[in-house]
Amino acid sequence: MSETAAKREANWVESENSSRKVKRAKADEDNGHFKIMFADKEAVVILEKTPIREDTLADLFSGSVLKLEMKNDIYSTYRLQAPHHLNEIKTTVVCPATEKHIKKYQRQESFLVEETGEDYESITLPYIQQQSFSLQWVYNILEKNAEADRIVFEDPDPKVGFVLLPDFKWDQKQVDDLYLIAIAHCRGIRSLRDLKSEHLPLLQNIFEKGKEAIMQRYNLPASKLRVYLHYQPSYYHLHVHFTKLGYEAPGCGVERAHLLADVIQNLQSDFQYYKTRTLYFPLRAEDGLLSKFKESGKL
Repeated sequence: MSETAAKREANWVESENSSRKVKRAKADEDNGHFKIMFADKEAVVILEKTPIREDTLADLFSGSVLKLEMKNDIYSTYRLQAPHHLNEIKTTVVCPATEKHIKKYQRQESFLVEETGEDYESITLPYIQQQSFSLQWVYNILEKNAEADRIVFEDPDPKVGFVLLPDFKWDQKQVDDLYLIAIAHCRGIRSLRDLKSEHLPLLQNIFEKGKEAIMQRYNLPASKLRVYLHYQPSYYHLHVHFTKLGYEAPGCGVERAHLLADVIQNLQSDFQYYKTRTLYFPLRAEDGLLSKFKESGKL
């Protein structure tokens, strides 16, 4: 959206709305997330420092103000005030924000959940069917009703096709933090759990054509890419993450990310691999799904 649903749903508040007085603002200082109450709407505002780019270093060094904090032999630390044009903060707004959006971005303790195939059918799937976010923003992309100008590559085939576009986490100004998302045209595949051997042509097509498109557009070879799926995903429509190896993208840890190459190999070995396999994933303290696992005595 990342890679998150709420981030992709977000639109900046237009000028007529931005003049509204803020009734309440509560900051979560550890992760830069703020909950803001507008006059008649709740909103989530996400603040992120933009990456430092190599092509701006000359301006950064020549135009910044330095304040010495500490010096000891060859070591010293400073506070640096960058020039105005290099001191941007990327701001994403979800407005109006539902309670689910607000909880999604609040700082919470996390727990690792162990989910068997039976747990998925009896606990996770019913919860997903009741609680998942709207996928309208995904369909808007696939139908070219939104973000059409951001599409890097598309295979329009309804069965194995996909669109490839930058994730909102990436400002597209340098490949060091490259982050793209491939969204499948095929609907109805919610997550890893739905994947079977019949989906191998789709997965292989995304894997191969996605890497080719990135090579052609960004001159980045496959050997420098991390290609993976999340479980649990942040939204329940099949999508694949492409990030540059070496960039520690949110959610790329082993407790959530599954390399697409491994997924393909697992399905080639066992067509029901993800239907029966025990999977592990983190959930935050106030996640409704975590409550369901606790109620079932699984945590």
